[in-house]
Amino acid sequence: MTDAPNNALGRSTIDALLPPDMALACEAAGASKAGRDALALIVLGLLAGAFIALGAIFMTVVLTGADALPWGVARLLAGVVFSLGLILVIVGGAELFTGDSLMIVACASRRITLAALLRAWSLVYVGNIGGALGTVALVFLAGQHGFGAGAVGRTVLEVAAAKAALPTIQLFFLAVLCNVLVCLAVWMSFGARSMTDKVMVIVPPIAAFVAAGFEHSIANLYLLPYGLAIKAWAGPEFWASIGQMAGAYPALTAGGALHNIVVATIGNLVGGSLMVGAVYWFVYLRKRA
Repeated sequence: MTDAPNNALGRSTIDALLPPDMALACEAAGASKAGRDALALIVLGLLAGAFIALGAIFMTVVLTGADALPWGVARLLAGVVFSLGLILVIVGGAELFTGDSLMIVACASRRITLAALLRAWSLVYVGNIGGALGTVALVFLAGQHGFGAGAVGRTVLEVAAAKAALPTIQLFFLAVLCNVLVCLAVWMSFGARSMTDKVMVIVPPIAAFVAAGFEHSIANLYLLPYGLAIKAWAGPEFWASIGQMAGAYPALTAGGALHNIVVATIGNLVGGSLMVGAVYWFVYLRKRA
């Protein structure tokens, strides 16, 4: 982008879309997504679920052994590497439920119906579940939890147990805040002109939400089931290597995991659709007298 905001004719010379044009791009993208057939939405959702899981894998590896670092520094590093997930979604092309909260813009502009919006959200969410759980199966079968003499698996267990123990109200607002940042990253990507621009606008908001400890429902669809799989099926050699037993993680249950995912999903939807998408629609796209 250039430093000068205007040229001699008074026109903007910034080499990126400005917010009013970003709103139009977001609206058009929402209409395009709603028009895709069901199979395409599910497959693109599968990809996004797997991509976010890859970011979570990277995050848990980086957090392993990070106890020697100040808490905030460790969280910052975890957030930077977790941003891989959304980078793959945006640059590689996939459909992520949390980012697709911005489809509310197209609905508010009457480019798509409410039924079409709910259809797209539902199909993408189903795909995200499949992609995340499929990645859990692959990673568990690969024995990644045993890496670092079991330290990686212990990190997953600790992260998953902490998430499963969150009380409802706190979890809801952590999820709202999370998707405000995720959707701001997606929103800014609409203004990017190049792949480099997209990566640069994605990383800071995603790093911020992870560092702050906010809750992302699709990431949790990987982390919580993976923690449950380790707790249920890891061999005795794993537990011996970390000096723990499965009973050391009482909060990590199927019920706790389901509670987290349901509440986080609702909070994410509120944060992204109402606090980002609806606000920008109101400012830039609502019809005026």
